[in-house]
Amino acid sequence: MTDLHVNFAGVSLKNPVVVASGTFGFGREYGAFYDLSELGAICVKGLTLSQRAGNPPPRIAETPGGMLNAVGLQNPGVDGFIARELPELRRHDVKIIANISGNTVEEYGILCQKLAAVSVDMLELNISCPNVKEGGLAFGTSPQSAAAVTAEAKRNAGTVPVMVKLSPNVTDIVSIAKAVEDAGADAISMINTLLGMRIDIHTRRPVLRNNTGGLSGPAILPIAIRMVYQVRQAVSIPILGMGGITTGEDAVEFLLAGANAIAVGSANFQNPYAPLLVRDGIASYMQENGISRVDRLTNGVQTWTPCRASCEEELT
Repeated sequence: MTDLHVNFAGVSLKNPVVVASGTFGFGREYGAFYDLSELGAICVKGLTLSQRAGNPPPRIAETPGGMLNAVGLQNPGVDGFIARELPELRRHDVKIIANISGNTVEEYGILCQKLAAVSVDMLELNISCPNVKEGGLAFGTSPQSAAAVTAEAKRNAGTVPVMVKLSPNVTDIVSIAKAVEDAGADAISMINTLLGMRIDIHTRRPVLRNNTGGLSGPAILPIAIRMVYQVRQAVSIPILGMGGITTGEDAVEFLLAGANAIAVGSANFQNPYAPLLVRDGIASYMQENGISRVDRLTNGVQTWTPCRASCEEELT
């Protein structure tokens, strides 16, 4: 017997498989394939205060080992979500994580108030958004701004746990992880997409109308695992690991690196059953290796002692 149950920042998940924000909509389309209650949690499409149409097309492009997207946070707005999407989600026995994005610290606070009032299970802060009051730099690019958003969210979230989604487009992701933990974050999710670009050599224009977009998919998996491992050494709060997971083996790597649960993202576009295959793959690995509880995998990597050879010795 294998126990896939996870206590994630006080939220009880029946298994450690979450679907990542922006890859699952609000669950309606995928509910035609299987019972959404089989998932650990659904992280819904990113929400903003007002309805957004998103960026003009083309805004998605395939690339070797993954995909680029610059959808631009198309969503019905938080009030539209509460009125039309949340009741449908609540028909399923699955935890609901609301991903939110704001252009000011104050907007994050308002979003948290609205969603805490309707008792979502967890809030995920997308801090890859531009801070319009600070010249447009993303909140997630400095420890100070990331901490400010986290603190504001915690002040307004009531008893709802707050998870901060870290951007990999930084010099030192560990310092930002520590800053949001110190500011009161209950959990961290990582990683968000890496900034990328493709160019059509025939038109000599970028493939995406936004010029650049977020790279996701298997190509980023080794980077994401490395970052999860580094952050786990520095923080004690739970980590939701994501970035290129397509199999149960991929998920186990994240758990061993230090994640407490994992999220399946781009793989949903390739195969709608991907989250269930990942869940079953984790269970199979546990059975084959005599592991009774999934939480015993977390941070189980046995690292090598780093090589101390000098640069000259390595070259010879």
